[in-house]
Amino acid sequence: MRVLFLGYVWPEPNSSAAGTRIVELIQAFAEAGWEQHFASAATPSEHQVDLASLNVQPHSIQLNCSSFNDFVHQLAPDLVLFDRFVTEEQFGWRVAKACPEALRILDTEDLHSLRLTRERLHRQALASQGANAGPVTATGEPLYQAMLTQGDILREVAAIFRCDISLMISEVEIALLEEFFCVPDSLLYHLPFMPVARSQPAPDWSERQGFISIGNFRHAPNWDAVLWLKQVLWPAIRKQLPTAELSVCGAYPPPKATALQQPREGFYVRGWVADAPATISQHRVCLAPLRFGAGIKGKLMDAMQTATPSVTTLIGAEGMQGTHAWPGAIATDSDSFVQAAVQLHQQQELWQQASAQASVLLAERFASAQRMRALTERLTELHQTLTAHRQGNFLNRLMNHHTLRSNEFMSRWIEVKSRLQSPAAEAEVNQKTGI
Repeated sequence: MRVLFLGYVWPEPNSSAAGTRIVELIQAFAEAGWEQHFASAATPSEHQVDLASLNVQPHSIQLNCSSFNDFVHQLAPDLVLFDRFVTEEQFGWRVAKACPEALRILDTEDLHSLRLTRERLHRQALASQGANAGPVTATGEPLYQAMLTQGDILREVAAIFRCDISLMISEVEIALLEEFFCVPDSLLYHLPFMPVARSQPAPDWSERQGFISIGNFRHAPNWDAVLWLKQVLWPAIRKQLPTAELSVCGAYPPPKATALQQPREGFYVRGWVADAPATISQHRVCLAPLRFGAGIKGKLMDAMQTATPSVTTLIGAEGMQGTHAWPGAIATDSDSFVQAAVQLHQQQELWQQASAQASVLLAERFASAQRMRALTERLTELHQTLTAHRQGNFLNRLMNHHTLRSNEFMSRWIEVKSRLQSPAAEAEVNQKTGI
């Protein structure tokens, strides 16, 4: 099988969960012995992974250019994987024309419209409650109604219907799409992170000190979490632990972030780190005070892999714990967040219980070998039965039909042409040009 990744950006596994996700997919397809190519129109970055070292051939492509049609036709991939729905919008119709028999896969990363809706709700809470506003709590029907006012939901769900299958990282998002947006389960495939077990043992409680918060600063939920820490949470933690220190790490810290550093308050903005799990393992507690967001969180996966207890919110833990206990604490407001952080840092027995729970959750929910094998088997099966799969999905055929909006655009074209050819329009042009 020949696979073509179409990347929104070049993958950076040490900078973002999205980059980690792509590398895990590459590893899964490599285990199956598939030939892999990665193409992106993005500018290369300093932190991007060396694709050649993963036996993946990189290709630079252009947006809004027919050269891509020739490229993908000549490559003739069996599977095309779109990194986020905006990439499918840009290239999906070109792939459908040039390689109609290719299986089209959407990797949503997270449900963007859900994240954007929660961000809007959070901004409303900030406006009314100030800096101490807690995490967004809307669920079910109220959340659905709020999402309907977010225009991106139409684009995102349309992309899901245009593709043959979408990889969903969170069961919560699958349930939302099925219950409220009528997406059939045949189009959705639950695929959380697939972490490879670390070989080195994790340091014990006595070998660690302090707190860490980590996340790409360009990601809005992460930046909001830093602000909540700086303005509310860390001052309250520091009041109980006067000598404690917090390391705030993550790629692409802007000047407004580095300006927050206050050594006298134990608040350090470290920026990008080459090995996030190794850095996390030096600290006793990982703090992830996410007040909005979607998907599942790479920082909390890294914490579990290093047996590091974490304190987060319901949104932070969403889609990760299932029916299992959380390896740390899930807080619903600032007071409970602060108390949990202090207790985990100070109480060795409590810390060790939470640390041990991390391996239980990893084994039960994120066993990588089984998930990798199940994924490639499902995609192989779908590729072999693609015609029947598409025939059974009327909305897929509807969304991909080339005449779906032809009447609208023909009407608009005629309207514009008629207006430009009218005597009034001609006189206006003559006046402006001096003819």
